[in-house]
Amino acid sequence: MFRISIGEYELCCQQDGLPAMLADYQQRAVLSEEFDTPDEVGASVCFVSVGRVQQWPILVVTQRDSPAVAGFFPEVLLVPETHILFIGAGQRLLGYDLARPARLWEDRADCGFLAWGRHGQTVLMSAELELAAWDVGGGKLWSRFVEPPWSYTVTGEVVTVDVMGTVSRVHLRGGQPFPCE
Repeated sequence: MFRISIGEYELCCQQDGLPAMLADYQQRAVLSEEFDTPDEVGASVCFVSVGRVQQWPILVVTQRDSPAVAGFFPEVLLVPETHILFIGAGQRLLGYDLARPARLWEDRADCGFLAWGRHGQTVLMSAELELAAWDVGGGKLWSRFVEPPWSYTVTGEVVTVDVMGTVSRVHLRGGQPFPCE
């Protein structure tokens, strides 16, 4: 397990196992959630906890994630000024409000989550077959199908998406084709 400090928060993360003190973390947390998937080839166990620095966690999330093979790694993105936490692991996407704490939503990334990326007031999620955007308050803005190999870049308010050599541009916040009229 390793810890990451971001502002007033401390995140503890572990993949491929659960911490020895899991029961203590879960008992002391304000919100503790466990998600399971059927035992599948390539599934692993992922642990995330969030709390104030040097205090017991307020949120504990454990889950089996699949796929958990090369390229599909669990990832968290914390927006400290809005107290919003994004978790991606396997095909499960989760959004939490740490101020309450409460789960805001659960979503799915078909074929597997790849990464979160923050671009100003927008959080982009890339998955094997999807590019999606949320605002930093945790509200989903848009989603679009993509097909590997694909990539994206962000310049200002423009997301340039390259899907198998076909390039398109969409507005970062709205998802509509760019330029916006």
